[in-house]
Amino acid sequence: MLTPDILLQAYKLMVTAKSMVETYDVNRQVCKYVHSTSRGHEAIQLATGLQLLACDWVSPYYRDDSIMLSIGFTPYELMLQLLAKKDDPFSGGRSYYCHPSSKDTKRPFIIHQSSATGMQAIPTTGLAQGIQFLEQAQSPLLQKSPEGKLPVVVCSLGDGSVSEGEVSEALQFAVLKQLPIIYLVQDNQWSISASADEIRTMNAYEFAAGFKGLKRMQCDGSDFIRSYETMQQAIDYARTERKPVLVHAKVPLLGHHTSGVRKEFYRNREDLLKHGLYDPIPKLRLLLNGVGYNEHEINQVEAQAMEKVLADFALAQQAAEPDAGSVEDYVFAPTPVKEEKGQRLPKNGERVMMVDAALHAIEELMEEYPEAILYGQDVGARLGGVFREAATLSEKFGVNRVFNTAIQEAYIVGSTAGLSALGMKPIVEIQFADYIYPGLNQLITEVSKSCYLSNGKFPVQMLLRVPTGAYGGGGPYHSGSIETTLLSIKGIKVVYPCNAADMKGLMKAAFLDPNPVVMLEHKGLYWSKVPGTDEARTIEPDKTYILPLGKANMVLEADPAMVRKGETVCIITYGMGVYWAKAAAEKLLGQLEIIDLRTLFPLDEEAVFNAVRRHGKVLVLSEEQQHNSFAEALSHRISHNCFQFLDAKVEVLGALNLPAVPINITLEAAMLPTAAKVIERIHKLLAY
Repeated sequence: MLTPDILLQAYKLMVTAKSMVETYDVNRQVCKYVHSTSRGHEAIQLATGLQLLACDWVSPYYRDDSIMLSIGFTPYELMLQLLAKKDDPFSGGRSYYCHPSSKDTKRPFIIHQSSATGMQAIPTTGLAQGIQFLEQAQSPLLQKSPEGKLPVVVCSLGDGSVSEGEVSEALQFAVLKQLPIIYLVQDNQWSISASADEIRTMNAYEFAAGFKGLKRMQCDGSDFIRSYETMQQAIDYARTERKPVLVHAKVPLLGHHTSGVRKEFYRNREDLLKHGLYDPIPKLRLLLNGVGYNEHEINQVEAQAMEKVLADFALAQQAAEPDAGSVEDYVFAPTPVKEEKGQRLPKNGERVMMVDAALHAIEELMEEYPEAILYGQDVGARLGGVFREAATLSEKFGVNRVFNTAIQEAYIVGSTAGLSALGMKPIVEIQFADYIYPGLNQLITEVSKSCYLSNGKFPVQMLLRVPTGAYGGGGPYHSGSIETTLLSIKGIKVVYPCNAADMKGLMKAAFLDPNPVVMLEHKGLYWSKVPGTDEARTIEPDKTYILPLGKANMVLEADPAMVRKGETVCIITYGMGVYWAKAAAEKLLGQLEIIDLRTLFPLDEEAVFNAVRRHGKVLVLSEEQQHNSFAEALSHRISHNCFQFLDAKVEVLGALNLPAVPINITLEAAMLPTAAKVIERIHKLLAY
């Protein structure tokens, strides 16, 4: 219920936010990093934050410093991020102003927030997905208020971001699953310099009518009372009904888009005057007069706010700068898996195919970890994955833990950030490597950066399975290799097993790793259907077997006598390359050492460099198109670190540099490496 005290508190925070804006603007040389502020948006933001509980989750966007004030953060804390100081509580000086992250149990929780407009909708919907799961499972991981109230999630968005496709993916999932989330859309009629009439045919309230099951509300977001009442209804609805709601709040934009794109660059006097008529501060000031506060009391609040802001700004300027030596901290959280454990070759063990080893690994993990869930396209009960890689899992663990999603690669990838923040352990799948690209925005913008930009608070524990590789006429959209694309993303790990035992051991290690891990699984090795790949079927390790990431394996050792004579070559490879190399070795007896990388990042450089030093001649073998590939980058790293041991230049053999894998099997074979091509290249090396 609104009281005069709440109105006064709101006004105090409102003029505090205004004082911050004014202080930043007159100190532009000091506030040198790009920032946005909430000027004009204060009423709806304060009305939201003042009603959230400490058990709730909120995702502010980059203009939401009034939300931050309303949930208890001080101007000083916000200014430490503004000035990129060492003690910035959100990112340690790594991210922009109002890009928060917080695990403070006395305030609503905040996962890592990025600048990419609308991208927070998916990770934040993932939070609501996780809360619903934990609630239904009666999990101790679910945090409630001291009074037993259930948490809700607030996702704050600018109106311009609603046109992003990923916002639609989030809304679709939220209404499909009926999640306890509030989407707060602040509509100031501008998307940087593009006005609303240029870029949309409807506002967010009208757009939301297309999502059946999404409750819609709207209000004048410059009117604090209307905003408070609307948000009270929205929060109560999500908290009690456990269903999604969208609030469309029309607000003026009184400040700049950012400090780097100032309002005078693109707005005329008429537009600025029109927006100024809706300034929330004079409106709330009149309300205070109406409920009994006199001019002296109100003026005193304003003076105290400015005094506090100036004092905090002076302190923030004096705060320490980050230590340059910390720049590499928190790229990854430490993994508990350090060494190989369990029985790789148990007595009476049976040979299994790679696809079954993966299936059994996930089954064992889900039995042990009730917080583990598996989802993706077609992994549910009817099919169990297009490669049967999830067969029977939905029947065993139920549709709440193993289920189909829509064709939404972005949601599949990005939702894991929210789930992980709640302590859940998501295993997700992209159906084919060629279709990962819609998910790259989330993988790059949200998942990979979360640990680093939250200063270690929110690493994303996510295992992403991706069937990859070419064989048997799969064609241009089901045969691609994507490792170079993935390895260009910093903050993720990439695994590529080539046999069943490695698949199971690496799957367990990847699952237990607190960081995002992508597991590339070659379709041609799943069932050992490709001639020469029967050895991908191995004795299945026991359920305790774990193989650490970053440990290469010597698949084949060269004849020591030939090594001493300089008649050998080491092949550095992975995936299907292992079997091309082994086929070549049958024709070059004793002359080849084969190193299977198993993990592409982290890379076992020590094993690679030691092999190179032993032989002096090296071939890096990959299925990917060769130019600008991981294989070529690795060849450079070898040359740079081992040049004094090399007897010949490092050779690289990859697929032909074509934009896609042709469907015709003759053309496919012409594009890919083969044992014959490997032998030809080895002869070239041995001729040096």
